[in-house]
Amino acid sequence: MSRENNFEIKREDFRQTMSWRIFRIMAEFVDGFQFIAGFRKAVCIFGSHTTPSSDPDYEKAYQLAKKLAQAGYAIVTGGGPGIMEAANKGAAEAKNWSVGLNVFIPSQGERRNPYLNQSMVFHYFFTRKVMFSFAADSYIFFPGGYGTLDELTEMLCLIQTHKIRRVPIILVGRSFWTPFVNWLNDYILKTNKISAEDLNLFQLVDSPEEAYDLVLKFNHKGRKIFATF
Repeated sequence: MSRENNFEIKREDFRQTMSWRIFRIMAEFVDGFQFIAGFRKAVCIFGSHTTPSSDPDYEKAYQLAKKLAQAGYAIVTGGGPGIMEAANKGAAEAKNWSVGLNVFIPSQGERRNPYLNQSMVFHYFFTRKVMFSFAADSYIFFPGGYGTLDELTEMLCLIQTHKIRRVPIILVGRSFWTPFVNWLNDYILKTNKISAEDLNLFQLVDSPEEAYDLVLKFNHKGRKIFATF
């Protein structure tokens, strides 16, 4: 074989091997926990990335986050546009921590709103979700799509199975969330997929003031602890 042909032999891309991916996942967990460890008093706010600034939900998220930030809470979001941007804007204007747990999406890149003063970008959705479940003491959900529903049901499942201690799960927007709650009552509960107690794991409100009061009424006794750790 000629020397020229030797140069044509391509080495295996080790970045595509399973071992490399495992190390990358481990690194994201280590970096992620290191990142969120500094926010001892925080609230996570979720909602649709497509919500425009003209939408009433955008204003509600902005006002709620600003009020919570003024009360000393760091505001943690997915770091993107829409409801996330509104919440980060409120926190930034209140001169408190405005945190984004961003994720890189190949087709969209990194969607980062301009109001973050602390952020981390994740490669894997599942490592990011673990950080969310450990990042705050209260979780607030505005209307959203698959991503918002994914985070909501993840948190409800963790509480239901006692993987984390009970924390406030607050759904803002009765007109949006009532059909979902009715579905849980009329189909999921009645077919014995959940118990009646599971329907008490979240609270439904309409206004930022109601959500704010629920967060402040919760008796914070330290960060959540994973039962299996």
